[in-house]
Order: sequence, then structure tokens, then C-alpha cells
Amino acid sequence: MTRTLTQEAVRPQLKLPRRLAAMMRPELPSLSREIIQEVRRSIPEYGRPMEGPYVETLRIGVERALTDFVEQVANPRAPRERYRETYRRLGRFEAQEGRTLDTLQAAFRIGAQVAWRRIMKVGPRRHLSSDVMAQLADALFTYIDELAALALQGYLEERPDGEIKGHRRRLLELLLRPRGPRSVLDEVAARARWPIPDEMTVVAAPPGSPYVRGVLEDDVLADLNAPEPFLVMPGRLTPERRRVLLRVLPEGQLVAGPRAAAAGLADSLRWARHALRLVETGILPGAPVTDCDDHLITLLLLSDQALVDRLAHRHLSELSEFPSRQRGRLMDTLHAWLVSRGTAAEIAEELNIHPQTVRYRMRQLEGVLGDRLNDPEARFAIEVVLRATSLRQQSAEDAGDTRKRLTR
Repeated sequence: MTRTLTQEAVRPQLKLPRRLAAMMRPELPSLSREIIQEVRRSIPEYGRPMEGPYVETLRIGVERALTDFVEQVANPRAPRERYRETYRRLGRFEAQEGRTLDTLQAAFRIGAQVAWRRIMKVGPRRHLSSDVMAQLADALFTYIDELAALALQGYLEERPDGEIKGHRRRLLELLLRPRGPRSVLDEVAARARWPIPDEMTVVAAPPGSPYVRGVLEDDVLADLNAPEPFLVMPGRLTPERRRVLLRVLPEGQLVAGPRAAAAGLADSLRWARHALRLVETGILPGAPVTDCDDHLITLLLLSDQALVDRLAHRHLSELSEFPSRQRGRLMDTLHAWLVSRGTAAEIAEELNIHPQTVRYRMRQLEGVLGDRLNDPEARFAIEVVLRATSLRQQSAEDAGDTRKRLTR
């Protein structure tokens, strides 16, 4: 007998300590209010007056979801059909209102995030072990998967014509979640009639990008109404695919993540969105479609600015004693020396200065940095800092040039 989405590995048998239920119950009223507040703040459809049916649906759904989860912890064998029907009804409600499931799915995600923040706050206070916290995280996000599947079931009961579309929306969400059983992914893919390829390409678009409907090929999964729009297509981004993308999103400035299997697709999208921010700030050159694979070093260097600042403080803090202009010249010379390890004459030619100036600057650097210039690990860290600093300075200079042109 074929399993349904709500009968399979979406809901494994909970094996959490039952004492957790007693710990969680006092948190439910305030947690429910916090989730509703965050959902209403983040999703415009829920930001309506409190007496509206939408908000009442939200309130009932949140309260029942929290109660049901705690009851599962207290007694995993307790009957749950009444709660299942609540979430099928939510899906039917969305279909009756003529909406997609995107809003409800977003509310599920926000609820899970707020609940997990509360667990992270309360757990250490109640001396929960890391193993129990990990099990609780798995149980919570698995439970949210089940609620989403029940809502989809109700939605499709009301709108059977949207069955394939609904399954594809669900598949897209699962593909971008790094955790979860592969069996669930494969079954949803089969229902969506979208065989999961060995490699896929994810493409990120700027928020609010206007798009043209009805142009994408049938084998492309897309959420172009998301706050951060994106697409997933099988295989590589061929020239023909690029042309189609730019017909769908004619304003361009798209970023394609590295090709990835299903398990790596979430990382690929994360890198693509990081690259998109670097394009928007001018650090990466703008193009109709930018490939992450062409800029992996830049993505790595600028993935954590606070960490780069920490490295700079550890290895180059002595340079702060010099005036700003002199410090910049010393850093340029040091960068050229680290990259080329050439002679004074070669570095001087690269920087368009006299070789004697290079020797003088290097003596200054040796005086303040000492043995770090002979330590391979320290040299590598310094080069990382200098390369990242150079990228950000170039971006700032380009932005300044743009402002000057606009104010002329």
C-alpha cells in the first residue's frame, strides 16, 4: 500500500524524554503570542486587524500546533486525527481564498524559527543536554514538515487542478532544506513529476524583480514571488538557458550558484545570494547573469567580515601606529611582496616606485611585524586580510566615483 505524505518518514516516532512536556507547557501561551506577533510583522496578509478571519485562523493554527507538539512529546501514541484535520482545513482555506500556499508555508517556517529560539533560550536554563537539544530540533522541524504536508493535502483536495503545481512548490522547499530523509524528497519528486537530477543549478534574483509569466520551461522550479526570488533547473546553465532566464527576468543582475546535487543545493543558493549582495554593492562586476564559480575566492574572502577584521587585528594591528596615507602605502607594498615574492626592482616596477622606496618600506614592515613575515601561516593570514581589504576599498572607490558623476 502506497504511503501518503503524512504516513511516512515525515513523522518518526518521538523518543524524547517525556519530562520535556512539563517543561514546555508553561511556555506555550507566551510563545503563541510571540509567534503570532512575528508572523503578523513579517507577512503582510497576516498584518490585518485582529478580528479578521485570517488572523483568527492564524491564532487557532498556532495554538493547536504548539499544543499538539507538546502532547506528542508527552505521549507519542496519543490519537492525533483532530489536529490533522485542522491543518488540512488551513490548506483548504487558502485554496478557497484563491491564494497559493506560499503565505501559509512562510508562516510555518517563521513559527518553527521562533519556537526554536525559545528552546535555545529555555533549554540551557533547564540543563538540557546537547543530545536532547539536537533530538528536540529534529522533532520540531520534522513536525513542521508534517504540518506543511497536511496543509498541502487539504489544498489539493480543494483544488485538484493545482496538484502538480502544489507538489512542485513542496519539492522546491524540500530541496533547499539540507536536513530530512531522502525518501520524502523522492516521493514528493515523483508526485511532482520532476525526477531529481544528479546536478542542478540554482539562480538567485534581486528582491522585487519583475518577471514575465509563461516563459520558463516545464522542467524549471521557481519561486519568483519570494522575498528573495530564485529558480532551480536541472543540469548546467547553458547559453540557451541564459537567454530564457533573461526573457523571464529581463532586468538581469542574476547570479547562478555552483552546480550541486540535492544535498548541496541549499549551500549553492546561499553562495548565490551572497554573490548577489556583492554585485549590488559593486564588489563583484555587474552582469546580466553572474556565475559564482568565477568568483569563489572573493566569496570566501568576504564571507565573514568580522573574522577578517579579527585577523587584521591579530596580525597587522601595529600598522595602526602609522598615518593613514603611509599605512596604505605600506600595505600595498606588503601585498605586492606577498603575492610575487619578487625582488625590490620587480616590486618597484609593479607599484611604479623606486626600488629604494620598496627596500625602505620593507625594513619598516620587518620592524613592526617581525617574525610574522617568516611564518607561512601568518603570511597566509595577512594576505587574506590584504586581499579582502583591497576588494572592499575598490568597492568604496567605485561607489565614490559613481556619486561624483551623479552630483556633477
